[in-house]
Amino acid sequence: MNVEQIMQSLAAKHPGENEYLQAVQEVLESIEEVYNQHPEFEKAKIVERMVEPDRIFTFRVTWVDDNGEVQSNLGYRVQFNGAIGPYKGGLRFHPAVNLSMLKFLGFEQTFKNALTTLPMGGGKGGADFNPVGKSDAEIMRFCQAFMLELWQHLGPDTDVPAGDVGVGGREIGYMYGMYKKLAREYNTGVLTGKGMTWGGSILRPEATGFGALYFTEHLLATAGTDIKGKTVALSGFGNVAWGAATKATELGAKVVAISGPDGVCEIPDGITKEMIDYMLEMRASNRNKVEDMATKFPAAAKFTAGKKAWSVKCDIALPCAFQNELNGDDAKELIANGTKYCCEVSNMGCTPEAIHTFQTNGVIFAPGKAVNAGGVATSGLEMTQNAAHLSWAPAEVDAKLHFIMESIHEACVKFGKKEDGTIDYVKGANIAGFMKVAQAMLEQGII
Repeated sequence: MNVEQIMQSLAAKHPGENEYLQAVQEVLESIEEVYNQHPEFEKAKIVERMVEPDRIFTFRVTWVDDNGEVQSNLGYRVQFNGAIGPYKGGLRFHPAVNLSMLKFLGFEQTFKNALTTLPMGGGKGGADFNPVGKSDAEIMRFCQAFMLELWQHLGPDTDVPAGDVGVGGREIGYMYGMYKKLAREYNTGVLTGKGMTWGGSILRPEATGFGALYFTEHLLATAGTDIKGKTVALSGFGNVAWGAATKATELGAKVVAISGPDGVCEIPDGITKEMIDYMLEMRASNRNKVEDMATKFPAAAKFTAGKKAWSVKCDIALPCAFQNELNGDDAKELIANGTKYCCEVSNMGCTPEAIHTFQTNGVIFAPGKAVNAGGVATSGLEMTQNAAHLSWAPAEVDAKLHFIMESIHEACVKFGKKEDGTIDYVKGANIAGFMKVAQAMLEQGII
């Protein structure tokens, strides 16, 4: 395999799809050595097939706003790789959504899902719809119109979407309601992240953040320390950041910063349970302003406009919001402030420059496909419960999530351990996920 040649070919076929090309290059550079040890992969052109999606659906979503005005958005579903199970991955509603973003997310999801130990392929979807400032009725009408276009391509053994940025339990509910009406069947396994009264799994809303902290625990233990007493800065205040803040606090860490598009809230004494609960209200308000935290808790939180969470001194940085949200300058600022660990909770939350800066300055860095896999893992557990028509107790779901995150960490260590004893978590995660998908593709023939 020649990474440069493959990347040149991809860039020529998909010009301007920067996020997608970035994600592919990172994986190919990690797996090049091990791939070239398997001539059977080269003969079957595994990489050339793996970097292109199985198929992509693009469609118009037309809906009517509260003023009676007709609105149109673009919707997508990228079914990236189904070698080890049905396509599985979230739906993202955000004005920046485009095909490049969803292809990168679907590509990443393929390896993330392989790491979970569960039989799930990779997919992603969404629309360039902006939920900020929309009424509940507008959200419902958009979700119904979106599902009207997509429903025939979904199924519990075909393609199972979940939530992502801009898509929470409310949106999943509206989409499932429309699916049920169109399909004329009560098949809850077709979507995950559902409400608890109709097929949802206990711990699913918290799972991405909880799983990320379980992974971080193992990472710290391997480095000879633990999370108790450590200071944490995290970005975002949606479900993922909320789950991360909740579990970090439970485990004895101190969350000293959260951020949003408008700036950062510094919380010197650590976030409290009341503040964590308020994060959900902030998300539900659709205002997308972290300043609301300082307004609500003026004695505990100080808001600074235009700054990121990475401007606050911390031991552990947890990007929880969006891709490429932490850049090289942010990494340098964190290092200068004494940060020792960075675990990507968002998908591709760090730029390549930031990752390189961390790795060359002794900061232990772990990628999103490993760190944040707890969310999709618990979605997989939700699918299992739906298929069996039962619901597990919280302790059982949490125990399975613990086991999966420990298994992912072990796989990263196995494939990422270097001669000097340090661990390249990026390489470890990429090789572990790739080998599982590649072997399945090889055994299923040229299709």
